[in-house]
Amino acid sequence: TAEDCVASLKRWGRNDGMGQKLMDFTASLEAPDAKTIVLKLKEPYGLVLESIGKPSSLVPFMMPKRLAETPQGQQIPEQIGSGPFKFVKAEFQPGVKAVYEKNTDYVPRKEPASWTSGGKVVKVDRVEWITMPDAQTAVNALQSGDIDFMENLPYDMMPVLEANPDLKIDVLNKFGYQTLGRMNFLNPPFDNVKVRRAAFLALNQKDVLDALVGNAKYQKICGAVFVCGTPLETDVGAETLIKGNGMAEAKKALAESGYDGTPIAIMAPGDVGALKPQPIVAAQLLREAGFKVDLQATDWQTVVTRRASQKPVKEGGWNMFFTNWVGADVANPVVNVSVGGRGTKGGWFGWAEDAEIEKLRDAYARASSPDEQKKIAAEIQKLNYERVIYIPLGQYLQPSVWRKSLTGVLDGPATPVFWNIDKKE
Repeated sequence: TAEDCVASLKRWGRNDGMGQKLMDFTASLEAPDAKTIVLKLKEPYGLVLESIGKPSSLVPFMMPKRLAETPQGQQIPEQIGSGPFKFVKAEFQPGVKAVYEKNTDYVPRKEPASWTSGGKVVKVDRVEWITMPDAQTAVNALQSGDIDFMENLPYDMMPVLEANPDLKIDVLNKFGYQTLGRMNFLNPPFDNVKVRRAAFLALNQKDVLDALVGNAKYQKICGAVFVCGTPLETDVGAETLIKGNGMAEAKKALAESGYDGTPIAIMAPGDVGALKPQPIVAAQLLREAGFKVDLQATDWQTVVTRRASQKPVKEGGWNMFFTNWVGADVANPVVNVSVGGRGTKGGWFGWAEDAEIEKLRDAYARASSPDEQKKIAAEIQKLNYERVIYIPLGQYLQPSVWRKSLTGVLDGPATPVFWNIDKKE
């Protein structure tokens, strides 16, 4: 009902960066009856539909009011939605398998499927998500026909699979990914902008991308905070990242910053291929610039838990971590939470506080023309690099692979979707 949707939107508006900005401009959000939602704005805001239609983290999913009102920090106890698939709780094995069945009560829209919009017509009875941490095991299962689809194909295994006539390899997320480094603004030494700037100058995109991807077809050096290939693309402030010519300047900046030799605690997950190389490469470059680095081997789940800690490093805190965003999640100043400046009041992990950037993000939201938006975005990018709010470390494309017995596989801006797919027996 509308009441459920209002509760869901309010929950999302507290947790998501784009949702937070929408709520800043919202006067009220109410459900006067079971089929009507009324959103009243304090002033005109051009990103309402773009916000509630966003396709990736954090998505404004609709759920029952009682679940939407689950207290912050508590896991939602049930998975109940109104979409084209139903989650099969009885078969769920965390870290092993998740099962979805066709929702026979679901009525799709009439128009063709397009990314996460349009008609979501389910043509199979059941989808099983199988977790296989070892890529070689997954590749073997794909070739033998035990599985039909592999979301992330390792680049070094592509030649083997390209030779298999039963398989199709393609990039479904044409926006690609942006990989990035994020510092903790609460703990020394990165509470000092001069130290952050020295670290920024020491890093470069080519070394990171060569280690992460190593295939020119799928990687792109890009200084644009808001993604290359979009209307907001610019390389303002990104020269050293693009050219890799900042090391001498980094050493000089670090010497003049007052850095006292405090070791930098970098979280280095070893269990996710797309996140393993970045911290290793960064640690090497930072050491070359004169930093002391404590590269802490861990797993990604620990990183996800630990990065929420605002404690000092000695009490379980951290100084730096690396992650990847799909392009759709960073393509403008409002959706891109990494560039935000809300600090500890709703800001993203690292808790950068910057009132000027927040003012510019509001101005972007109010902008009435593409030219005005582009000008504001360029100014935000300039400040991002000067103050080192976060460090974009390049773009890359992630190929998927599936058996040709599958048809109707859709492009998408984030995760794969399984409506529209049919399977020949």
